[in-house]
Amino acid sequence: MASREQFEELARQLSAIGAVKRELGRILPTNCPPGSAAVLTLLDRNGEMRMGRLAELLAVDMSVTSRHVAHVVNHGWVERCQDPVDRRSRILRLTPAGSDLLEDLASRYMDSLTRHLEDWSDDDVGHLVTLLARLRDAFGDCRTTRGTTTRTPA
Repeated sequence: MASREQFEELARQLSAIGAVKRELGRILPTNCPPGSAAVLTLLDRNGEMRMGRLAELLAVDMSVTSRHVAHVVNHGWVERCQDPVDRRSRILRLTPAGSDLLEDLASRYMDSLTRHLEDWSDDDVGHLVTLLARLRDAFGDCRTTRGTTTRTPA
């Protein structure tokens, strides 16, 4: 097992990851804040879903989810459709404009990672990916509700 000093340094490094996330957030278009990008990504990866499921995947309160959804709907990136199973409910679905925006966001994200990690070898990037996945697995999925585990976005 690692020493206390190693865990303390790990805690400092994990805390500093916020700066990396903020820098990556700066590449987003001004009309697409990180919460909106997360909604689009989850709908793309998991398919259409109800608002409650989206809130679970985002691991945020329903009121926060509602604000994010209102933003993406107002921009035409997501549509609310009637749920065929329960006509009182709405299903959220990515629109073609939302898919186009996601392609742009993915390109921006990859360009930024490429630029910032240009002096990293393929092995270094692969090792980081492996270790981050292992770290996430060690903690489990913190978005577990009602005894079920949700799929973790990459």
